[in-house]
Order: sequence, then structure tokens, then C-alpha cells
Amino acid sequence: MSKYVSLDKRSKKQQKEYHSRQRRTWGDINPVTRSVPNGKAYNRKKEKERISKEFRDGFGADSFYLNQATIYIFYKYSVFEKILPQNA
Repeated sequence: MSKYVSLDKRSKKQQKEYHSRQRRTWGDINPVTRSVPNGKAYNRKKEKERISKEFRDGFGADSFYLNQATIYIFYKYSVFEKILPQNA
């Protein structure tokens, strides 16, 4: 039976062999620690994305299209009835 020799007293070749046996692959697992972002905390990136989306779509584009549709419906059903009589 051989005596145990501590790792620091072994030769470089034996140390390398020992460490290579200790190493293994992670396989499909990614060992990086991940954390869930705090929903209550201020997120500067999220705010910038919201602002850039508004300017990309046009400032208040959703409300503009909604207002335009409302005006069109109002114009179609009430203004024409006042201008053009039903009997004509």
C-alpha cells in the first residue's frame, strides 16, 4: 500500500493528472447564477424602451388613431345627417 503524498508535494505532472481527473463537464447545465429582477425596483432600461417605443410609433400614436376613429364615426353619423336631409 502506497503512502498518501499531499498535492503540493507532488510533481507538476502528477498534480495536472489529479486535477484533470477532478474536472468534469457540466453537460446541459449552465452553472451561471441567475436572479429574478425585483419588480418594485426602478428599471432604467425598461423606461428607455418605453420612451423609444413612443417616439418610434409617433408620440401618442395609439391615442391619435383612437381619436381619429372617434371623430370619423362622429362625423359620419351626426354631421351628414344635419347637412343632408333624410328625404333628399
